[in-house]
Amino acid sequence: MSSRKPKLQQGIQSIEVGARLLQVLARATRPQMLRDLAAAAEMPAAKAHRYLVSFARMGLVEQHAETGLYDLGPFALDLGLGALARLEPVTASGPTLAELREEIGQTVAVAVWANHGATIVRWLGADTPVSASLRVGAVLPLTRSATGMAFLAFLPQETTAPFVKKELLEHQRQGLTPVTREEVDQLSAQTRRRGFARTSDFIPGISGIAVPVIDYSGAMTLALVALGYSKPFDAEFEKISSAVIRKAESLSQRLGARAAS
Repeated sequence: MSSRKPKLQQGIQSIEVGARLLQVLARATRPQMLRDLAAAAEMPAAKAHRYLVSFARMGLVEQHAETGLYDLGPFALDLGLGALARLEPVTASGPTLAELREEIGQTVAVAVWANHGATIVRWLGADTPVSASLRVGAVLPLTRSATGMAFLAFLPQETTAPFVKKELLEHQRQGLTPVTREEVDQLSAQTRRRGFARTSDFIPGISGIAVPVIDYSGAMTLALVALGYSKPFDAEFEKISSAVIRKAESLSQRLGARAAS
């Protein structure tokens, strides 16, 4: 019997070194200064800068013109969304999403919790399209959108707290609501009581509903979303909400969640 150890495949060390910068950005909750990125990646700032220049050319990172801070770029988002789309819960949601759109005649979507918060990863438009700002890759606010409020209510508070804190500070600057943690907690409690989030305030003229989908562990794994122009959407809200809730419950059962007793 041979005692030789398996031969390690040869790679490109410089790529592996530079990837440390991408890992730091992926874990960060906000854009980073060059010196902080370099320190976290354990490399000199001059070396980190050379990698970042190349990554920026590829779209993996971007540098904010006003602040000079670095963040993940559009190609990094494409890679992340591609990986998310291959996750079993998102894949399993495909037929459900198509059936839901057919049943209610409204725009429908799937959102998951990603590095930057509640993120749309699947989208099926209706015959009458809604706001172009809501598309695959869009990150929704936790305290003003139906999608965000669903995650806010059904994810652990320690997961959402940093994002809520940032939003509340922005609300105070822009004169938006809510502005206090107590108001946020009341919104979350209301969402949990009725089992879904609903709003018509996030984008004027657009109403939406988001229902949590639960997996085998009892944790929220994604949100099933429906939205449309407020007047026809609100007029048929009972029909729409019933359909979205029913499809979310069916998908939850497919993912191993226990049926409500």
